[in-house]
Amino acid sequence: MTTRHFPARTWDIFCSVVDNFGDIGVCWRLARQLSSELGQSVRLWVDDLARFRCLCAEVDPARASQYIAEVEVRQWRTPFAQVEPADIVIEGFGARLPEVYLEAMAARRPHPAWVNLEYLSAERWVETHHRLPSPHPSLPLVKHFFFPGFTSATGGLLMECDLPRLRDAFQSDPAALAAFWHSLGVVFSNGQALRISLFCYENPALAALVEQWAAASTPAICLVPAGAALAQLTRITGRAIAIGAGITLGRLSIQAIPFLELDQYDRLLWACDLNFVRGEDSFVRAQLAARPLIWHAYPQQESAHLPKISAFIERYSTALDAEARSAYASFSMAWNGGSAPVGLNWADLCRQWQALTEHARDWAQQLSAGGSLAFKLAEFCEDRLK
Repeated sequence: MTTRHFPARTWDIFCSVVDNFGDIGVCWRLARQLSSELGQSVRLWVDDLARFRCLCAEVDPARASQYIAEVEVRQWRTPFAQVEPADIVIEGFGARLPEVYLEAMAARRPHPAWVNLEYLSAERWVETHHRLPSPHPSLPLVKHFFFPGFTSATGGLLMECDLPRLRDAFQSDPAALAAFWHSLGVVFSNGQALRISLFCYENPALAALVEQWAAASTPAICLVPAGAALAQLTRITGRAIAIGAGITLGRLSIQAIPFLELDQYDRLLWACDLNFVRGEDSFVRAQLAARPLIWHAYPQQESAHLPKISAFIERYSTALDAEARSAYASFSMAWNGGSAPVGLNWADLCRQWQALTEHARDWAQQLSAGGSLAFKLAEFCEDRLK
């Protein structure tokens, strides 16, 4: 990754927590990296500090302003107080800036660099929309759209410079892995069991998949953080699954674990053999974990999310042989379509396990070589400020 030095700038990042944890997860990672690796002064404005606290235990929801990891975390309240705008202003995923703040931006000389950080998509139209300007209808301000992505024509992915080193060291250290599982209270009765993390939205296909896991020849342990997936599993099995406890269904063990802070969640992804993830932040982190993943896109009306899945599958699986590519695509589409045949697709997926595992590591290396979103974003904003 680039080691370019950037001038010291002030940044305001605005995050409206609308998609549970994906939005704030991305914004918090970005704020930390801008501060720690690029030496920037960052204010992170968040409208739901209680939700944020799930990802960072240091957050005090009662405080209007606090410093965490050298980032100033501010409550985004209504009405919004008068503040001096930063040199660079980031709207996280279309968060609407307060009118009083926009007016202050317009009065500032020079005007701040203003960017809307968009959601990640593998769709090809992203390349033509990346960096496009959008003049404000009444104020002398221009916003630019910045799209994360998988090619050099996009903004790259959010990843820390030392991520591959930390991940590889953790995955190759049996003592570190054992200590991690011990910290979660997880005990493996079968060392050969497939270790699966499950983080998904409510999904009608989950019951069929649980049934298949329970009957499969290969034992599996499913690690489920507190949340929607765990609540659904409780209904499917008809048995309460307390945090720190587990149940067994045939060849399947289900272990409920606490909802993890970001850095601990990274380690869960690194430690598992397969990761089911959802939304935005966990989607990227699972790809960087160098482990096979299944993405659950945010379900939309009229299946509008399925083209996003198809575009990712096409890009992700290009290097796989025909059988592995077909197995991965069939399972992923059935999972995102909430389809009962996902249980049958599981057997096909398992037959391609070695190919998928090798591909996951190659894919992570490819992404790491593609550049960091934080650095590309800083470069783009510097060009706007010249």
